[in-house]
Amino acid sequence: MAHTKAGGSKAVQGGNVSGKRLGVKVYGGSAVKTGQIILRQRGREIVPGDNVSMGKDFTIYSKTDGVVDFSWKTKSKKKVSVLEKKETKK
Repeated sequence: MAHTKAGGSKAVQGGNVSGKRLGVKVYGGSAVKTGQIILRQRGREIVPGDNVSMGKDFTIYSKTDGVVDFSWKTKSKKKVSVLEKKETKK
């Protein structure tokens, strides 16, 4: 005879939970426009560099038009920057 109640039956009914669409949206060497999202993440896995800002949900987006550049900030942390395009006069 069972001596504990049948608890926790609701916990396993989570079912099919959809993904949150996290990750890199624009890769290194690609062109971006102002305000374009570069990556979505949970926590500060990748930190913002030059011409890039971070939203309150840790989304990194571009502050200027340019080219995306990923580099190492420390041995364990990566940073993402946007290199501005050089305008040539003709």
